[in-house]
Amino acid sequence: MLKYLFVLSLLVSSLSFGQNSAFSAGEKLIFTASYNMSGVLTELAQVNMETSEVRTSKATLLRLKCTATTYSKWDSFFKIRDLYESYVSPKSVKPYLYKRDINEGGYSKFVQYKYSHSKGTVTSVIKKKKKGGGTYDQNNTLKISNNTKDIVSTIYYLRTLNLSTYSPGKVITLTVLFDNKPTEIAVTYLSKETISTNIGNKACYKLAISIKNSNVLKGTNDNLLWLSADDNKIPVFAKFKVAVGNGELKIKSATGLKN
Repeated sequence: MLKYLFVLSLLVSSLSFGQNSAFSAGEKLIFTASYNMSGVLTELAQVNMETSEVRTSKATLLRLKCTATTYSKWDSFFKIRDLYESYVSPKSVKPYLYKRDINEGGYSKFVQYKYSHSKGTVTSVIKKKKKGGGTYDQNNTLKISNNTKDIVSTIYYLRTLNLSTYSPGKVITLTVLFDNKPTEIAVTYLSKETISTNIGNKACYKLAISIKNSNVLKGTNDNLLWLSADDNKIPVFAKFKVAVGNGELKIKSATGLKN
């Protein structure tokens, strides 16, 4: 349930990497996540998106950290403690390291990607708990295209695009590596629209999200993302529809914005 909403929030390209002028270290976005329970849209969790600077011996990277946490009163129903993070170039948003560490309703999984762009490969590690105890480990070296990204760097990269030049109906195709599978995501620019949010009325770019050759996301233009139509292009609202229901993500606060 909520994992679909979190994934959608994070689907937040063109044929090459662009230059980032939309965000920098110190940004923090907080969202409320809601799910339709018995016909009532109910707030169940909080999603945070944060950026920080990380220095290595070879480069200075930007850490893109995303977490999803159910409110304590819902933990007994379906407890979620998810962490997604990507370490990227501050300018091109090209990823170098990705980690996913999730705990959802007692199910836990760890995924790590180390990118070697010069070789066109990713070194992948996946760890899952076995029934009855122990872990299942899987190690692979995967071939990737030049523009393959993880889900976190994808949504931040989307913010670097000059959406003001797009016409309604324009489709952007993204390749996202998820659970070792290159997945094509289609992002369709629909229109410019002003909506009311917790941080004020915002003129936004309205986008529709779909996954090619998959029925995970249901409906036509039922999975939507609104990015603020300013230099920051922050996600302020998202709606999703899957086989088991529908939900929303709404911005609660935004601090440390670059512009």
